[in-house]
Amino acid sequence: IKEGRTILGDGGGVCQVSTTLFRAALNAGLPIIERKAHYYRVGFYEQGGYFPGLDATVYPPSPDFKFKNDTPAYLLIQTEIDEVKRRLVFKFYGTSDNRKVEMGKPVILSQTPPPDPIYTDDPTLPVGIIKKFDSAHWGAKVVFTRKVFSADGQLKEKKTFTSNYTPWPAVY
Repeated sequence: IKEGRTILGDGGGVCQVSTTLFRAALNAGLPIIERKAHYYRVGFYEQGGYFPGLDATVYPPSPDFKFKNDTPAYLLIQTEIDEVKRRLVFKFYGTSDNRKVEMGKPVILSQTPPPDPIYTDDPTLPVGIIKKFDSAHWGAKVVFTRKVFSADGQLKEKKTFTSNYTPWPAVY
């Protein structure tokens, strides 16, 4: 997604990696320094029981995804790829400080229907042939809150994450 259009280029798999890492860092209770949701809702990030609002887009030079290791020691981040299940897993290894994480379920606060489809002429197509270039997506505002507690039960961090997805027209 670049300059208000879906274009061919590097992506997809790159953002799947950043989204998976974002989810792992969230569940580990690590501070999220920089994260941006995708411009519009991308359906495959909501597969497998995931809710909207749990994605993280990256594209050089920005947006970027950053989190901080605020544990008392180094972190080893290891990946596992299960080609059969088509699954990527990030595992964090380090010295536990016994923090606890409470993740609120993402809530869709509002939704906006996609605009009318856009039709553009493509002189390379035979007359009468219509080819879909881009799918329509509903816009939405999604929020969720994460709380991180220290080992003694004190609230260490409470942060609300907001994703504002733009309604997107189908393009033919």
